Amino acid sequence: MAEHSNIVGGSSAKRVMACPGSVRLVQEAPPKPASSYAHEGTLLHNIMETLLTSDAKPEDFLGTTVETAVLTQELIDEKIAPALRALDEIDPDGALEYAVEQKVGFGDLLPGVFGSADLIGRLGDRGIVLDWKFGSGVAVEAEESPQGMFYTAAAMRTPATAWAFKDVREVEIIIVQPPQVKRWVTTPERIKQFEADLVLAVKRASQPDAPLASGDHCRWCAAKPTCPLLTGAVDRMLHARLKNVNADQIGELLSKANELEDWIDQLRGLAKIMLEHNTPVPGWKLVPKRATRQWVDEKKALTALTEAGLNERDVMVTELLSPAKVEKVLKKHKIDMPPDIVVAVSSGDTLAPEDDPRPAVSQIGKQLTAALGKLV
Repeated sequence: MAEHSNIVGGSSAKRVMACPGSVRLVQEAPPKPASSYAHEGTLLHNIMETLLTSDAKPEDFLGTTVETAVLTQELIDEKIAPALRALDEIDPDGALEYAVEQKVGFGDLLPGVFGSADLIGRLGDRGIVLDWKFGSGVAVEAEESPQGMFYTAAAMRTPATAWAFKDVREVEIIIVQPPQVKRWVTTPERIKQFEADLVLAVKRASQPDAPLASGDHCRWCAAKPTCPLLTGAVDRMLHARLKNVNADQIGELLSKANELEDWIDQLRGLAKIMLEHNTPVPGWKLVPKRATRQWVDEKKALTALTEAGLNERDVMVTELLSPAKVEKVLKKHKIDMPPDIVVAVSSGDTLAPEDDPRPAVSQIGKQLTAALGKLV
């Protein structure tokens, strides 16, 4: 799927142009593990690429996997089918010449800056860049899209894709985010202006004092937990006294709440990743989450409970009730919980201060499991 430069790519163009200093911070940040959403996006992009370059049908790929993602009929109905219909609406006569998953870059103008465009095409005297967006959380706009303009500018300079923009009068950037299609028509001159701004931002990013700036571009920044601007904002908030904060200041702070909460979540996530890989975080450790009781063996537990004097209907709905609920039933009947049928199981690890009374989690077992997995 998408391949990007570690300086700036399509998805990071907006951030780098707004905050050149973020490039160094991101390069120094530990890599973030791919999420299940990223796996699903990779899977769907791979399927679309194959469908547009072959005679295959979506159902031919049912059960195809990428890491944790599996192609189901539901994904076909909700993502793949609407994306294909959108393409039919964009090109009803089948006149669009196109290429998919094209690596595009800026050559000598910006060495090492490149990306992978989902679809590059030409329809008459209009060059087209189309981007599949299969995530449902954040709506992506086509108008003045830095990502779309990045791919367009790079494609214009890439010999293998320059044909789509040679002597065109218009450029169209299309975002297909099922079920929506968003389109924006602009000019080659606007793309050239974007390119000039991008070059300036990359040059600024290479300077040791590259400027930092916060804003909505921070949302997906991997360096958010260590960004001086955001850590400074947190320090200022922690030391602010309520009696000295007027209504205007409260309104301003509330407008930053989502940004700060997202930063805090990412900070905790980064600390957890570091501790899981045995990198100490002074003052913090991993401890097991609160354990919830589970049946050791539901069939044996049901047998033991009925032998203890309960009716099956007392402890079953469609399955055996949880230990906590059954305990209430037992108390009502003045019956003790039979021994050896309940075990407490933690749902995972969580971050805690070093002085938390719970013992720290040992990572040795996880490391041994990982090491053994490599031998299989």
